Amino acid sequence: STMEETDREAVATAVQRVAGMLQRPDQLDKVEQYRRREARKKASVEARLKVQTIQSQLDGVRTGLSQLHNALNDVKDIQQSLIDVNKDWRQSINTIENLKDVKDAVVQHSQLAAAVENLKNIFSVPEIVRETHDLIERGELLQAHRKLMDLECSRDNLMYEQYRMDSKNTHDMNLIHTYFGDMQKLSEELAKQLWMVVQRSLVTVRRDPTLLVSVVRIIEREEKIDRRMLDRKKQTGFIPPGRPKKWKEKMFNILERTVSTRIEGTQADTRESDKMWLVRHLEIIRKYVLDDLLVAKTLLDQCFPPHYDIFNRLLNMYHQALATRMQELAAEDLEANEIVSLLTWVLNTYTSAEMMGNSELSPEVDVNSLDALISQNVVDQLLSKYMSTLTSNIIGWLRKALETDKKDWIKETEPEADQDGYYQTTLPAIVFQMFEQNLQVAAQINEDLKTKVLILCLQQMNSFLTRYKDEAQLYKEDHLKNRQYPQCYVQYMIAVINNCQTFKESIISLKRKYLKSDMEDTLSISHANMDATLDIIAKEGCSSLLDEVFMDLEPHLNELMTKKWLMGSNAVGTICVTVEDYFNDFAKIKKPYKKTMTLEAHRRVVVEYIRAIMLKRISFKNAEERKEGAERMIKEAEQFRFLFKKLAAGSGEDTEGLCDIIEAIAEVIKLTDPSLLYLEVSTLVSKYPDIRDDHIAALLTVRGDASRDMKQTIIETLDQGPSQPNPNYVPIFKEITVPTLTVPKLLK
Repeated sequence: STMEETDREAVATAVQRVAGMLQRPDQLDKVEQYRRREARKKASVEARLKVQTIQSQLDGVRTGLSQLHNALNDVKDIQQSLIDVNKDWRQSINTIENLKDVKDAVVQHSQLAAAVENLKNIFSVPEIVRETHDLIERGELLQAHRKLMDLECSRDNLMYEQYRMDSKNTHDMNLIHTYFGDMQKLSEELAKQLWMVVQRSLVTVRRDPTLLVSVVRIIEREEKIDRRMLDRKKQTGFIPPGRPKKWKEKMFNILERTVSTRIEGTQADTRESDKMWLVRHLEIIRKYVLDDLLVAKTLLDQCFPPHYDIFNRLLNMYHQALATRMQELAAEDLEANEIVSLLTWVLNTYTSAEMMGNSELSPEVDVNSLDALISQNVVDQLLSKYMSTLTSNIIGWLRKALETDKKDWIKETEPEADQDGYYQTTLPAIVFQMFEQNLQVAAQINEDLKTKVLILCLQQMNSFLTRYKDEAQLYKEDHLKNRQYPQCYVQYMIAVINNCQTFKESIISLKRKYLKSDMEDTLSISHANMDATLDIIAKEGCSSLLDEVFMDLEPHLNELMTKKWLMGSNAVGTICVTVEDYFNDFAKIKKPYKKTMTLEAHRRVVVEYIRAIMLKRISFKNAEERKEGAERMIKEAEQFRFLFKKLAAGSGEDTEGLCDIIEAIAEVIKLTDPSLLYLEVSTLVSKYPDIRDDHIAALLTVRGDASRDMKQTIIETLDQGPSQPNPNYVPIFKEITVPTLTVPKLLK
């Protein structure tokens, strides 16, 4: 700072002076002398400064005194003037009283000035109204509005002046109002034009955006006037008729009505005229709404001021209108497929990329923040209605499918074969196609419904299979009443058996495709039930087919072990040909069942053959006949063995053992040494422990050479013998009854 600089300069000067005084060493002795000299100098400077300060203070006091003196004189003058003014004012009070007329004249003057100002407008009102009307007709809305504003301004100013002058005078107010009456109609006419443009704004914005911008500018001007008039009302209490117009609010109301009408108007058909009415209706809505919103976002948004937030307002209107429409639809008496269409649309399509989730609508539209179109409660009601309708539909469809299938069973043409040549009917395909369709439909809505529908399908399938089993049983019974009818009984029974395998595979693939693995347990019981029912149907079918075979074999089986047979009948040859002929058809049975059939046929042929022996239709007279009969039995066992080997080709089944039984019996009959008979019989019994005493007695009777005592001894001794059957042996003798002698005697 300046102070510091001054200090530094003073020190520097002092140093110089001291240096000047102390040039030589002898001057050092005079230092004390110098110091005193300097002290004296400093004292005299300080005394001079004090005198100067006192001098200037005295000058200030002097000036102040002279100014106080002047002020005193001025105050006296003012006091005098005020006394004079007071005197004058008292004298002129009366004069001011008389100026009220002047004041009134001023007010009147200002009104007249306004009237004169508006006079040319007042006189040209009819003409301006005409011009404005023409402009509206020609669609020049901005100019028309400019003129309308001028007219309104004239009227409002006149009314305001009238109001200020005499607010109670309604007569004059009405006069002005009536004079400007046509102007009100103009305003309505213009509004009508604006609302038409607003209604068609989504079309207009593509064809003529300028027109839409003009409409918005007009609405904005009116909003501004509304605000000004409301402000003036607060200050003065006056507001012109027809204000505030609230055209912005009206515009949004019109838009809202337009959106509602647009959505309601998309239903072109009814259920009576078109089965797909709802799908079509919803698809049109989807397309319209998406198109409209894309136009609103890309074009409409630019025609409105940002504070209108036009896109979001419209989005909201569409959402509301859609919610209303969907609730109306949900309340209708919908069919099952219609419920699905509606729910799929509401829950999935609406938020998908095909609609609100369209990438061009983001980020303004966020599907996650959209409210639900219909409440969860309504969704649940619709779903439960769907499930109950679907249940009765599925029951109906399954019943119809079975009826149709039964009609095929009595046709005179063979059933179709699949690509591998197995007979089948269309029943499994029809049933599972129906299930698939319903599951795909349910999957469109959600996982939960899909699982419910699957469980429903399998439940219904379960009861359906029981009916299928009953129908197959009736089919068999009807056939037994007249074996000539139906003509293709065997082939259709084979188709029924094969259908069981197809049903099994279809159930597995249906579960694999539509059931989450964690749900597997919930269906395992019903699945096991269905498999069991299907096995029964197939098993009963197979057994009824074998019954057919054995009914045809009956006359030939009756010939076995008779005199005719011993003389050389061809019964076994015929049996083999007949069985083979049937098995040409049975080749059309699917693998697991065909294998069972071959085994069962083989077994039954052997059983019937042994039964023929046990019927004791022949009793050999001598060793010659026994030898001949036994050799014939061995030869015929070989024929059977050859036949069934051929039929079981490739199935890898070991059925050799069955024909061995015939051979083992033949050995007992062939035996020439009666003393070895016991041994031969005991070998037979140890191999086939289910042989009963009556079987052995019958066998010995056929041999023809064992006395009653011998029979008795052999049988009694056998009872103690050990048995060593083959572990794979399936008892065969227990099915064979031996006739007692008393019956034929009684019959004779």
